[in-house]
Amino acid sequence: MRQEIGGGGRPSVGNVALRRRVLLCFWLLAGGGLLWRSVDLQLVQAHEWRAEAERQHRTTGIIPAARGMIMDRAGRSVALSHETFRVSVAPHEVRDTTATVERLSGALGISAAQARAPFQSSRRWVQLQGRFPPGVRDTLAGTRGVYVERELRRFYPHNDLLRGVLGAVIDGQGAGGVEQAFEEELAGTPGSEILARDSQGRPIPGDTWVVEPPRSGGQVVLTLDADLQEIAHQALQQALDETGARGGDLLVTDPRSGEILAMASLKDGASTHLGAINAPYEPGSILKPFTVATLLSTGRATLADSVDAGNGQWRKAGRTITDVHSPGHTDLAHALQVSSNVAIAKVADRLTPAEQYEGLRDFGLGAPTGIDLPGEVAGSLRRPQRWSAQSPASLAIGYEVGVTPLQMAMAYGALANGGTLMEPRIIREVRDSAGRTLQSFEPRAVRRVVSAEVAREITDALVGAVEDGTGGRARLSTFQVAGKSGTSRAHAGGVYEQGAYFASFAGFFPAEDPQLVVFVKLDRPQGEYYGGATAAPVTRATMEAILATHAPPLDRRALASLARRQAIPGGTDGGSNGMITGPAEGIVGPGAGTSRFVARSGPERPPAPDTRTSAGAGFTLPDLAGSTPRGASRHLHGLGLVVEWTGGGSIGATDPAAGSRVSPGDTIRLLGPPGRRVAAGRPSHE
Repeated sequence: MRQEIGGGGRPSVGNVALRRRVLLCFWLLAGGGLLWRSVDLQLVQAHEWRAEAERQHRTTGIIPAARGMIMDRAGRSVALSHETFRVSVAPHEVRDTTATVERLSGALGISAAQARAPFQSSRRWVQLQGRFPPGVRDTLAGTRGVYVERELRRFYPHNDLLRGVLGAVIDGQGAGGVEQAFEEELAGTPGSEILARDSQGRPIPGDTWVVEPPRSGGQVVLTLDADLQEIAHQALQQALDETGARGGDLLVTDPRSGEILAMASLKDGASTHLGAINAPYEPGSILKPFTVATLLSTGRATLADSVDAGNGQWRKAGRTITDVHSPGHTDLAHALQVSSNVAIAKVADRLTPAEQYEGLRDFGLGAPTGIDLPGEVAGSLRRPQRWSAQSPASLAIGYEVGVTPLQMAMAYGALANGGTLMEPRIIREVRDSAGRTLQSFEPRAVRRVVSAEVAREITDALVGAVEDGTGGRARLSTFQVAGKSGTSRAHAGGVYEQGAYFASFAGFFPAEDPQLVVFVKLDRPQGEYYGGATAAPVTRATMEAILATHAPPLDRRALASLARRQAIPGGTDGGSNGMITGPAEGIVGPGAGTSRFVARSGPERPPAPDTRTSAGAGFTLPDLAGSTPRGASRHLHGLGLVVEWTGGGSIGATDPAAGSRVSPGDTIRLLGPPGRRVAAGRPSHE
């Protein structure tokens, strides 16, 4: 018998076959699973994984749009987007370091050491310091390891000259001024692009695909004139330096259209705020013409009415109103000219509270003007129901009311244009990026405040205020100026400050046919603080400088006609002094760019003869070489001389030459540097 071997013997043939079958099935199943998974990934889910891979190596970016330009009334850019470029280097990608350094140095205008710095760094990505002009994009195109990125920056060619009006751009958004008010028009439409990303997920500059190009923003055209803005800024700054005032505002407007030609505000040395529209104050005597206009309009008084200012004191409702110098027994016109508090308050007592309130309200006081700038405040003018027994007298002389400089400028514009309050305009047009006009802003009358006859009567009285009253320092030699000064106590926290005042002056000229209104306010001048002494000279200096510009926004034909009428014996003033001379064809409308514009304004008193030179009338002509034409014109105007500006740029010489004997009334030609002089009477540009 055969003996069975069990336990540790060799496995049976059946067991081996079973194991092989199981192993075969396992590998078949595993292979089938892998095959199915590969089919699933490469066919069924292929688009999803391709999209994920694309997402990991590509990212979508925004292409910023160029912000639109802001221009002055003459088309000069005062704000624009400036395209610059950043340059970065990836040192590990560069094959020829020496050649790349030389190319960077030549293209960017930097030293070889600066160009070599990225290659001495252990970083894989180095951005060079500074911003570079657009030309570097083409110069460095195709340079391995060098990447150029576009960047848009807001640029203001006139620096801070218009910053209060323009505002600023912060993080791509307009903040304050025109930038904020017209954000939608200026911003443009961003584009989109696809950028490649490196292994760490960082965008790789230069490796991009534009999906949709950006569309530039539109253009905004201002009513402001950059030259007049510079004049206003300089005149105001000089006034602050001379008077020690903390701040101030100066506006130049066109009373016929309501256009603002210049708006300067300075405070503590900064020009970024806009006190002209957001800093109300009690105006004082500069408001009196509106009180008198209301009296005339309601028939409560005439300028010939007699009023007794007594000894310069009048007690009303427990309060004593005083005059610095009492005019005694006088008429209302003279009382306005010498700014008698007592006389004006006494006559204003004839008005009912409703009449007095409505008269001031009609001139736009205590209400927003509607200017297209953010941040305007309404000021304050309480309704009669909230008045005290002292309020009528206080309001009559410019207290218990808060006004902004812009409100006062527009109110004086109503007197200047014949009695119509205009809405202030600071925007002329909005255009698309190609310069096509989308919207024009036409002059808009708010209301008729007083009749043309009343406006003329008040104007005549204000001429007297400049000729014989408190505004004498605003007087020009030939063209009549109508104006009024004001001095009021300054307050903070509802309490008047001891020895602190606001000084102001508003004037318009020529009084016969007003073309410009100039308003000046000084905040807390030191020493002499009366408006007639501190603010009126600023008005005069501003008018003189405007007349000395190449192309002031004035109707020169009207000025020439008026000057010729005044130069005819027996004419308006019976004299022979003309502010504008020369052939009529040389005096044209605003913006013509001609330099044949001869302006003269006389000093408050003739210059004393120069006794240091040879005997004879007159004085020695100063050396003005190197001066600016505007500064030289203002200096010569102050000497009573006629000025012809026939050159460009800085002054190279004068005709007659410096050191010559001249007399008030002589004509002085300002000549540019030798290489830039032009023939007399020919247009020239500064």
